[in-house]
Amino acid sequence: MKRKSIFGLVVIAVAIAVIISTYASSSTYSSFSEAKETNSELHIIGHLDKKKELYYDATKDANYFSFFMTDNKGQECKVVFSGTKPEDFERSQQIVLTGRMLNNEFHASKILMKCPSKYTQDKLETTEVSAKKADI
Repeated sequence: MKRKSIFGLVVIAVAIAVIISTYASSSTYSSFSEAKETNSELHIIGHLDKKKELYYDATKDANYFSFFMTDNKGQECKVVFSGTKPEDFERSQQIVLTGRMLNNEFHASKILMKCPSKYTQDKLETTEVSAKKADI
């Protein structure tokens, strides 16, 4: 074979390997049960369990925040976050965690929250005002 052909095949093989490794490392949402089975970092989406207490004491340890979350498959787990408690955390509609399971607790490295939109509230207030004006 010619050197150009061999070089072309090597370049194509490397490109395919890069594409496969990128696709394999892209993550999808998992559950707490999957996190218990693997030691890799996962993304879990769920809802805050508002019936259970949140723990955050800035005077003792400002970088310790724990709470209970239920994933989309209905499994509940204690979550520990090594950081400060996010503002308006209790108002979040959905939570996306990035982290891994250690000793039956999910240790999150990142927390993303989907909070109620202020535009939804404005829309509700506008509807209420319109309804009151119609009553007058």
